[in-house]
Amino acid sequence: MVKTYAEAGVDLDEKSRQVAALVSALSYKRKGPGRPLGTIGAFTGLVEFGDRVLSLCTDSVGTKILVAEALNRWDTIGIDCIAMNVNDMITAGCEPVAFVDYVAISKYDAEIARQIGVGLNRGAELANLTIIGGEVAVVPELVRGYDLAGTCFGWARKTSVIDGKRVRTGDAIIGVASTGIHSNGFTLARRVFADARMSLHDGLPGEGRSVGDALLEPTAIYVRPILKVLRKRTVHGMANITGGGLRNLMRLKAGVEFRVSAPMEPQPIFRAIQRLAGIPDEEMYQTFNMGMGYAIVAPHAEAGDIIKDLRPLRAAIVGEVARGRGVTCPPLGLSYVRY
Repeated sequence: MVKTYAEAGVDLDEKSRQVAALVSALSYKRKGPGRPLGTIGAFTGLVEFGDRVLSLCTDSVGTKILVAEALNRWDTIGIDCIAMNVNDMITAGCEPVAFVDYVAISKYDAEIARQIGVGLNRGAELANLTIIGGEVAVVPELVRGYDLAGTCFGWARKTSVIDGKRVRTGDAIIGVASTGIHSNGFTLARRVFADARMSLHDGLPGEGRSVGDALLEPTAIYVRPILKVLRKRTVHGMANITGGGLRNLMRLKAGVEFRVSAPMEPQPIFRAIQRLAGIPDEEMYQTFNMGMGYAIVAPHAEAGDIIKDLRPLRAAIVGEVARGRGVTCPPLGLSYVRY
């Protein structure tokens, strides 16, 4: 049975090298209005327009779509597609405004298309944005079913952009609970259940629902509560805890240690995956969100009020920024550095 994401086919170190190779060829930058701000590698891309900043990001549902296909249940993956984009965008303090989707298909099925639309519309409602267009590509030689991706557009005032530069030692790290596995790590998760000969219809230990239902739980959309916090509180940095798990915190700032001393309780889906395959904590926390879908770095004095503002979401102080480097989780003996 596989025990790592790499053994399942997704090597995060190789992925980083792939990204670096691609980025190394990108040298042209626009000047004047629309010039880029920041560097490639942040959660969302930023361009300058006068006293405002425009934000663009893109993402897909990944192999979670194979679970939807296996269960013939397509009405939630649109939520995931929206969520994976907007949760990245708000880390920079930008408000999502509009979205375009891309659906690649190998065969025509109007009912599947309708259900995907239902999820996209629900995601747009939760994120308070408009889907202004998209593309349906019929590419039977490229895909064997369906693929779903999207691109989000948003904005912020330049003075409101959060880029992590203000993160400093002593800041609190506030974790915001995930709804489950979200839309990352599915290549490993699906492989574990397959190797264990567990059906998507089997009951999930620790929960009163099936494996398939737990895997398809939509990704949380944090837009409204996070924007509410930003209107009232001081925030130094934010991270969407997606692929890479706790390593995502290192994208905020180099030269400090993000010490997670009180990790959030993972949902039963994570415990089941870990127990079935005997996966070590180090691999689980660098592949999955493990119960924490989003993180806010803020002054300790603001932490209590931020947690109150986030209700009814479950949020708590999970650690602090310290002298050092990388991400550590002392209770689990974990230490991560950049890829």
